[in-house]
Amino acid sequence: MIRKKVNIVNDAGLHARPAASLVKIASKFEADFFIHMHGYKVNGKSILGVMTLAAEKGAELELEVDGSDEEEALEAITELIEDGFGEEITDDQ
Repeated sequence: MIRKKVNIVNDAGLHARPAASLVKIASKFEADFFIHMHGYKVNGKSILGVMTLAAEKGAELELEVDGSDEEEALEAITELIEDGFGEEITDDQ
């Protein structure tokens, strides 16, 4: 199992479209994927779980990946989040 902390950087936060993109990427891997935020732990392969976090810009998430392809999964997920899900990113925060 590996863990990594990341911050939401896109202006709109983790709304429906980014959540769907995150679940789609995570589901390509066999490894289990969970997201920890403010004491909550949600399944990162569940659109409902991810959306319940309501993570805004600047929110810190702890990613937890466990399985045979965990390193590749974590790299792909981290890249998606740090790229702002392909959405607008401003430096106002």
